[in-house]
Amino acid sequence: MSPKPMLTLSQVMEKLREKGITDEVIMNDKKQFVIQGTEKAYHAEDLKIIRTYRFEGASDPADNIALYLVEDVYGNKAMIIDSYGADSNYDGQEFDNFIKSLPTEEKEEYDF
Repeated sequence: MSPKPMLTLSQVMEKLREKGITDEVIMNDKKQFVIQGTEKAYHAEDLKIIRTYRFEGASDPADNIALYLVEDVYGNKAMIIDSYGADSNYDGQEFDNFIKSLPTEEKEEYDF
């Protein structure tokens, strides 16, 4: 059995879109985690990570990105996207602490 081909960030996002997952959770200026474009805020206890995808730049470490697929307590799914390594999208420790506090329950249906 041969390994699955590596997908790009845009290919994974397209596969998630095909499953109806288009919302993105971001950290706003108030250090709240909200669905982008809304006031819907989440606390760590509201979410769990159901899949983590990592993408590495071919020649530039600044291109390293993680996409976390999360599910809330109601079954709604969204993405959290962040550069990882030295160049996070967010200043301070709030983002890293939030991600680290989320429980993980990997779901195979999102193993593309």
